[in-house]
Amino acid sequence: MKTILSYLRPHAPRVAVGVTIKFTAAVLELLLPLLLAHIIDDCVPTRDLAAIRQAGGLMLLMAFGAAFCNITANRMAAWVSMDMTRQLRHDLYRRTLTLSQAQMDRFSVSSLVSRLTNDTYNVHQMFDKIQRGGIRAPMLVLGGLTLTFFQAPPLALVQLAVCSATFFAIWLVTRQGIPRYTKAQEAVDTVVRIIRENASGVRVIKALACQNRERARFTAASCSARQTEETAGCVMAAANPLSDFLLNLGLVLVVLAGALLVNHGRMASGQIVAFLSYFTLIQTATLGLAKLFVKFSKGVASARRIEEVLLSPEGQPVRCLPEERPDGPELGMEDVSFSYLGVEKDLDGASFYLNKGETLGILGPTGSGKSTLVSLLLRLYDAGQGLVWVGGQNVTALSREDLRGRFGAVFQSEALLNDSVYENISFLRDLPREDVIAAAKTAQAWDFIQAMPQGLDARLDIRGANLSGGQRQRLLIARALAARPDILVLDSADSALDYRTAAALHAAIRRDCPGVTLVVISERVASLRDADRILVLEDGVITAQGRHDELLEGCRRYRRMAELQMGGLK
Repeated sequence: MKTILSYLRPHAPRVAVGVTIKFTAAVLELLLPLLLAHIIDDCVPTRDLAAIRQAGGLMLLMAFGAAFCNITANRMAAWVSMDMTRQLRHDLYRRTLTLSQAQMDRFSVSSLVSRLTNDTYNVHQMFDKIQRGGIRAPMLVLGGLTLTFFQAPPLALVQLAVCSATFFAIWLVTRQGIPRYTKAQEAVDTVVRIIRENASGVRVIKALACQNRERARFTAASCSARQTEETAGCVMAAANPLSDFLLNLGLVLVVLAGALLVNHGRMASGQIVAFLSYFTLIQTATLGLAKLFVKFSKGVASARRIEEVLLSPEGQPVRCLPEERPDGPELGMEDVSFSYLGVEKDLDGASFYLNKGETLGILGPTGSGKSTLVSLLLRLYDAGQGLVWVGGQNVTALSREDLRGRFGAVFQSEALLNDSVYENISFLRDLPREDVIAAAKTAQAWDFIQAMPQGLDARLDIRGANLSGGQRQRLLIARALAARPDILVLDSADSALDYRTAAALHAAIRRDCPGVTLVVISERVASLRDADRILVLEDGVITAQGRHDELLEGCRRYRRMAELQMGGLK
């Protein structure tokens, strides 16, 4: 909680003012029963109407003053909690963007979405309620007990015992509630994950008629989340009934004891009325604290989940290493191995070199490690062993900005924004329209962009639903080309293109980007035949590498794929 509490420090002056105002309101509320006792015991017996009016008017002013102070302090609390949560959510989002891919996998995207939305809301509610009731309620309880001790110590002891038992019961309930709310938030993560999967794959779900299965899966996850929330809620719901029972029991005891004291002349009737007023104040404040502890339990559970992300160590620190080859290859690997789960190697002993301006082709069946190899070049993950070179330097010695700034990449499942064509290619980089148009022409996308009603300003549907698969791919390629990268990665980027368009695309890239180093992942031999070096992967191992003609002679798998796809043509 220390990290979360630090977000209150910039607002300490406003919080202090709010506490002072709340304290003033509590004092005014505590003085009202004393004035009431004064009217009953002193003014009514003497029939002093002037004194009654004076005391009544003062009570009215104090009641309005307490209400004004509470409203003002509550508005200040709302402002502080909202601004604090805004900054917290901003920092959490910024930290999420800097997480390594391995950390993203560990937290999961659905959990990070839940922490950014649901958990930050719970923290907001916790701090808002603490500022509103967490200050006023203890003041009323402590102030009420103190004043009642001056009036009737025996009754005050009864009240103190009841309050102590009530707070102990609330503490026990809260102790059981926090871990249960943590589990409830984890169940919400699962629901968010299923919603994201269904939203992104709605076409596949409908095409395969899997609506019933997905509905059943969502229902099961939703029921699980409801059950965990219900379990936590049932535990925390015990706080209010226990508090009510103990406080009502105390009220009965106080009334009986007070009646006996009044009957024996040891207490005035006004004092018992004032005492009961204090007891009502204390009872209301205690019940408010019971409700506050429910918000506190949720907030603490959510704060811990948020702190896990904020305090997560830097996943891929930049290291000052002696390995540097300014005149060396643009891209390369030396005996690189990597495993996602630490059980089996997803890439084993990979080694290759590529000079600047050359083309690297990567070929292999699904699951052979093609995308894994590129992920290591981009340092989305760190290699388990071996060295990865980019621009003659070990990637671990390059800052994230320097490394990623060299690359333009098109991956298999990238999303398009619900925005204009220009914004989808520029992608929040404010690129000149001339560069965007040039990239679109190179990517073979300019013709269909011009045919759209508003050209570059035409708006795309969510995930580019109003475009064909080939059009979406060409826009993504234009996005990668627009910033004129040194290294261009095309991960199955021509899978939705016909052979003629794919050939025109590769020719245009070579014509318009003569100095770019190209990395092409494909299952089409035709897309790789002109590459300077082709890697043939199988089960995470580079089984062969060389030029197209060399592999036709020395690699049976490559020759077989060429025969199946191209009839063995060279």
